[in-house]
Amino acid sequence: MKALQGSEGRPGLIECQAPSCGAGQVRIRVVAAGVNRADLLQAAGLYPPPPGVSDILGLECAGVITEVGAGSTWQVGDRVCALLAGGGMAEEVCVDARHVLPVPEGLSLLEAAAIPEVYATAWLNVFQLGQLQPGEKVLLHAGASGVGSAAIQLCKAYKSPCWVSVGSAERLAYCQELGAEGGVIRGAGLEGLEAFAPFDVILDPVGASYAAQNLKMLGLDGRWINIGLMGGRRAELDLAQLLSKRIQLIGSTLRSRSDAFKAELMAQLAAKVWPLFATGQLQAQADEVFAWTEAEAAFARLASNQVNGKVVLQIAAQ
Repeated sequence: MKALQGSEGRPGLIECQAPSCGAGQVRIRVVAAGVNRADLLQAAGLYPPPPGVSDILGLECAGVITEVGAGSTWQVGDRVCALLAGGGMAEEVCVDARHVLPVPEGLSLLEAAAIPEVYATAWLNVFQLGQLQPGEKVLLHAGASGVGSAAIQLCKAYKSPCWVSVGSAERLAYCQELGAEGGVIRGAGLEGLEAFAPFDVILDPVGASYAAQNLKMLGLDGRWINIGLMGGRRAELDLAQLLSKRIQLIGSTLRSRSDAFKAELMAQLAAKVWPLFATGQLQAQADEVFAWTEAEAAFARLASNQVNGKVVLQIAAQ
């Protein structure tokens, strides 16, 4: 089969052996795969897959089941999307059947490819680890990103007002259309967010450069979930603020979690998140679609930090 692998900092098409479908797995004929920042890092040699995981790129996909391993209740022909530790940017992928969900009602396979990773990330970090309660205030850095756009919609659906930091006025307007109350353009500084503080939960993919401001803006018993290091890995903090406000600082990754953990997370998405697509409260933000033969252009587009929502690679006809 054909697949995309990182080579010299770029995604490149290769020919490789199709994976085998074991007990408890399903084989998916991939139609589309979402592009995530982790794919950019892996292609650049900065984020190797966990031990035992395929080095083919792709942490999420959508397609049609073509084979079902022993012990699975899925059927050949089911239209599904899947959360992956790797391997999604290929003509076929085999995955733990518990990490697969049906394509939400009303979504195309191209749209469905844009939702597993970002909604799993948003739900895990804001609602599970962040323990967000209705009415609590949320700050989402990189609010127009895939994870940010998913988190905005979830916060609105679950009755928690949220604010964002973004890169431009156009992206701020995009976030407000999705349901954000407001926010700031990062080039003008984060200090403008203090007008909306204190926040109960902050979701931060930036890291060091935002750390001191995050600490200042969190309220009593605030939860600060760090999911990335785009702004560096080392910061100096006033730990007295951490103690006096009883702040929880939580570091979080998803890709390296156990199969059992991901299975429980996907079960929660099936119960708490997927029904909201049918009611129109959530929408897939597959804003830019590239043929997978144009993967290098798609990766460059995501790296530009100008994308609203998700970039998707189309691998086969729907």
